Amino acid sequence: MAKREYHAYQEPKEFEEKVISVNRVSKKTKGGNQMRFSILVVVGDKKGRVGVGLGKSKDVSSGIRKAISLAKKHLVNVPIVKGTIPHDIFIKRGAAKIILKPAPEGTGVIAGGAVRSIVEAAGIRNISSKVLGTKNPASNIYATLEALRSFIK
Repeated sequence: MAKREYHAYQEPKEFEEKVISVNRVSKKTKGGNQMRFSILVVVGDKKGRVGVGLGKSKDVSSGIRKAISLAKKHLVNVPIVKGTIPHDIFIKRGAAKIILKPAPEGTGVIAGGAVRSIVEAAGIRNISSKVLGTKNPASNIYATLEALRSFIK
């Protein structure tokens, strides 16, 4: 008898989703410790739309789902000119300081972990950046998103 192969049909995803950090948060209560997870996710279509979501839940998988739905609700349109950003920008948000500079074609993405993930999800191919201030990925991602949002104004 011939072996049957079943292939589940999968739709091509509109957005690329990337989990940036998973933090385990513990709270002391009267009944004992209460464990939760805080998940930071970046969502982008590599065509100029990018969003960030922070989902909190008792288990990681539902936290990721929450973070993805939050990120899709708060998408930002990023203007991309010849594969890079229109002009350089310095932004300070809380303790995070981010410098983003346009780069010529063929340079690639010169950026640290948190900034790199959001810039690649947006579809920017050539950029130079520097993270100053904090090493906290959540702070750096929100500062980068604010910088990309400021190009629209």
